Amino acid sequence: MPRFVVEADGGSRGNPGPAGYGAVVLDPATGETLAERAEFIGVATNNVAEYKGLIAGLTAARELAPDATVLVRMDSKLVVEQMSGRWKIKHPDMKPLAARAAQILPRAQVTYEWIPRERNKHADRLANEAMDAGKRGEQWEPSRSTAFAAAPPAGPPGDAAKGAAAVRAAMASGGGTGTRAAAAAGTGADTLFGATDATDAPSGDAQARAAEAAAVRAASAVARDTDTLFGAAEAPAEAPAGADGAGPRPAAGSDGGHATRTAAGTGTGTGTGWGPDMGAPATFVLLRHGETALTPQKRFSGSGGTDPELSPAGRRQAAAVAEALAARGTVQAVVSSPLRRCRETAQAVADRLGLPVAVEEGLRETDFGAWEGLTFAEVRERFPDDLQAWLDSPKAAPTGGGESFTAVTRRVSAARDRLLSAHAGRTVLLVTHVTPVKTLVRLALGAPPESLFKMELSAASLSAVAYYADGNASVRLLNDTSHLR
Repeated sequence: MPRFVVEADGGSRGNPGPAGYGAVVLDPATGETLAERAEFIGVATNNVAEYKGLIAGLTAARELAPDATVLVRMDSKLVVEQMSGRWKIKHPDMKPLAARAAQILPRAQVTYEWIPRERNKHADRLANEAMDAGKRGEQWEPSRSTAFAAAPPAGPPGDAAKGAAAVRAAMASGGGTGTRAAAAAGTGADTLFGATDATDAPSGDAQARAAEAAAVRAASAVARDTDTLFGAAEAPAEAPAGADGAGPRPAAGSDGGHATRTAAGTGTGTGTGWGPDMGAPATFVLLRHGETALTPQKRFSGSGGTDPELSPAGRRQAAAVAEALAARGTVQAVVSSPLRRCRETAQAVADRLGLPVAVEEGLRETDFGAWEGLTFAEVRERFPDDLQAWLDSPKAAPTGGGESFTAVTRRVSAARDRLLSAHAGRTVLLVTHVTPVKTLVRLALGAPPESLFKMELSAASLSAVAYYADGNASVRLLNDTSHLR
């Protein structure tokens, strides 16, 4: 049986006043937009507009698949509670609308969930586009809509081991009904990742051949509520039971006639991300250690070398990031790689936060074998064939018994799973190295192994990944160095 998510919203500029609604049907497994609807409805109240948005969304879902199971998400507590049967419907304008909505699909196929307004931005923007069109005396047109491009995906892409999310990549529209193809194409977007970081895992000219798909995946990986980078989104506040009217509410967002946009490749996703309440995610704040003497020289520095300490610059970086994290106040535990440069960075932060440091062996850097301490140019001169093989395949190991990226991925994945089990729902600082951080980000995005060569990761930079109870992950931050400026 296919599953859909319907997000709907409505607004009135005056309550009552010029009003409109927006609704979107999503594939819960991928976040793909399957259909959009919006309409300017003349003078009406917020609640009327919200109900009409619900009706439009359910109708669009039924047109896609009459047997679909539908999760409706709205930021109207009134509509959600009334349609769930927990609040009575007393207002005469609401009763016929609620009855109409209830008849679109069998009751057993539809469930309702309240979400904060900031998580309903796609439908919110559609509603405002409809009201803006009505103000101009026009109809809302799919071809002029920017809601699809502006809205983040409804659910985060998953770990590659659990199935990477499909990426929306192509859009076409025309007339009253537009069509948008969904394709997992991977092109361009080099600027998203910037230059390759060569300090712990150098790269060369051969990296220009690495696939670009990771850039597209990362561009679509803004997940759920990204207002809080470190930690879970705020839980919804409860509305008073028995309320029949929600009272005046500002028109949705800021920024006629019935119009529809539908995806050409309509999916019926059955993957993860469906549950209406997954609770607070576990959030890993990923901190790359501060500089060592090898860092500015861009030498391979893994777990098989000299285990250098932080340089004076690295200690200053550690102190700066400690202050930044203390100001955020969200880190609840600190875990470090066993290597000295990480333990020193972690201790600086932990001392500032008043937390102990736990050591996780799986967070150590790649063992670069005979390449330890060498620059990329030196490795290319001494071991050209081995280097090329390493650049071409994640299964190839550095010269002299080093670790392949495939082996590192297994180790880091196992460490991730142990830490998730131990820190469910918590915000944990992981102090580690270039390859483990990039690997965790890659897995969260469902990106290919070659994407490791396409991320910039500076010394003492912060990244963040949130992990949800259904196995999905959301990359919330990458290579933030604002605390060092």
